[in-house]
Amino acid sequence: MERLLIDGGTVLSGELRASGAKNSALKMFAAALLADEPVTISNVPHLKDITTMIELLVSLGVEVVIDEKMNIEIHANTIKRFKAPYELVKTMRASFNVLGPLLAHYGQAEVSLPGGCAIGSRPVDQHLRGLEALGAKIDMSDGYVRASAPKGLKGGKIVFDFKTVGGTEHLMMTACLAEGQTTLENCAREPEIVDLANFLNKMGAKVSGAGKDIINIVGVKSMGSCSHTVIPDRVEAGTYLIAAAATGGSIKIKNVNPGHLEAVLDKLREAGASITVKADSIELDMRGSRPKAVSLITAPYPDYPTDLQAQIMAMNCVAEGSGRITETVFENRFMHVHEMSRMGAKVKLEANNTSAITTGVPSLRGAPVMANDLRASVSLVIAGLVAEGQTVIDRIYHIDRGYEQVEEKLQKLGARIKRLAPQIR
Repeated sequence: MERLLIDGGTVLSGELRASGAKNSALKMFAAALLADEPVTISNVPHLKDITTMIELLVSLGVEVVIDEKMNIEIHANTIKRFKAPYELVKTMRASFNVLGPLLAHYGQAEVSLPGGCAIGSRPVDQHLRGLEALGAKIDMSDGYVRASAPKGLKGGKIVFDFKTVGGTEHLMMTACLAEGQTTLENCAREPEIVDLANFLNKMGAKVSGAGKDIINIVGVKSMGSCSHTVIPDRVEAGTYLIAAAATGGSIKIKNVNPGHLEAVLDKLREAGASITVKADSIELDMRGSRPKAVSLITAPYPDYPTDLQAQIMAMNCVAEGSGRITETVFENRFMHVHEMSRMGAKVKLEANNTSAITTGVPSLRGAPVMANDLRASVSLVIAGLVAEGQTVIDRIYHIDRGYEQVEEKLQKLGARIKRLAPQIR
């Protein structure tokens, strides 16, 4: 199993270009199953999760063409099978979202219950209840969801019990081929949902209200070809901004939408960073100073994102003062705390492990640590960058699921980091 070796103590500085948003691209791959003609998706990041989704489409008989710039052309009309197997769905939760498009377009689908990061139960009941509201017949057995709609889906009203990103995206794309109008209420508002809606509309869908609490979809009989460029990855951009702040460095992120990161930029300013925002770039400069600890509560967009919680905790571990981080989106998302404590971090968990109080120390100590999920793994990278000595991070396949060329990008900023080959046992 590959590992990352980090020699800490380097101040990050330089420029990076944000990759495309994997959370947009993955849902667009699923949505492509709605089309009768080929669609092309560009600015797709080269990641393990992207490869897994492509493998899933190919397993269904879909033709996928990839060029050297990671432009992905998907021909869904070559589909031969309607079953998404456990072997692929277990590794990535987003793959579950092929269920609705397959059902809407072909009247049948069989998809394994999803896997992905171990950050809580993350149930799919909102997805299934919504599909049933559109007329689907759902059967669950042997770890699979079997759905059928031999007479097609019918539009309806669906009110989510809570703001679910995956549920909003899944039912929004499914409703595009449902007869009549569908109204989704209490929707998540993330930029990736707006990006997906724009993609669907380019294919001929009639979606309005994406990015707001209520989304309306007027069903169409068929959907056709289009070309679409994926938005920049706000989580990747935020991760590198936080890493630079933690080291007291300076960085410019290009090809990014600053409006997608307002809550994060506010916290970085609070930490002492000078932030300069332009139309498609963000510059951060700590002027060599140690960051100040910040407190925050994670919440759905546009508030502070759960996917950047572990990263800013790593910054807090070496910041001046104390900060409280409260996680409200997922349970069990403080698994990085134990590993950071091994590096000398002072973190106290309280309130049934939903809040963590950090007291900053001047420096962490390098140590062997283990990644437990995607965002926790990259927080350990940040901890390694600000630690004295060497840090070795194991199970980095988590990082490869969501961060394109992580060591190359950090090397460009001056980090001493390299990938180690698997150990021979």
